[in-house]
Amino acid sequence: MRISKLTKGQVRKLKALRKSLGPKIADPAFSKWLKTQNPHKSGGKTDPVAEKLEQSLKSLESKKINLGTWGYTIKRSKGKGAKGFVATRNKKPSKTTGTKKPG
Repeated sequence: MRISKLTKGQVRKLKALRKSLGPKIADPAFSKWLKTQNPHKSGGKTDPVAEKLEQSLKSLESKKINLGTWGYTIKRSKGKGAKGFVATRNKKPSKTTGTKKPG
């Protein structure tokens, strides 16, 4: 078992087991536990809306389109009878640290 191949949470679990049970008992117990875990590293279900957005933007992949460093935010249009979407450019956050906004 290589610690470099483990995730951060798995390393924490192994260290806690070693601290409480000792390495002689903890290492075999951890390897048995690790074998029971799900082998793929999926972050969960993918968002179907995000997949549709990716597919619709694939056609623009070959063209020179620059989304910038901060990207864009896509929202639904608001208002009576409004249809479609509104894209706004994300701006770089200000460098004010620890100051409260007045109001």
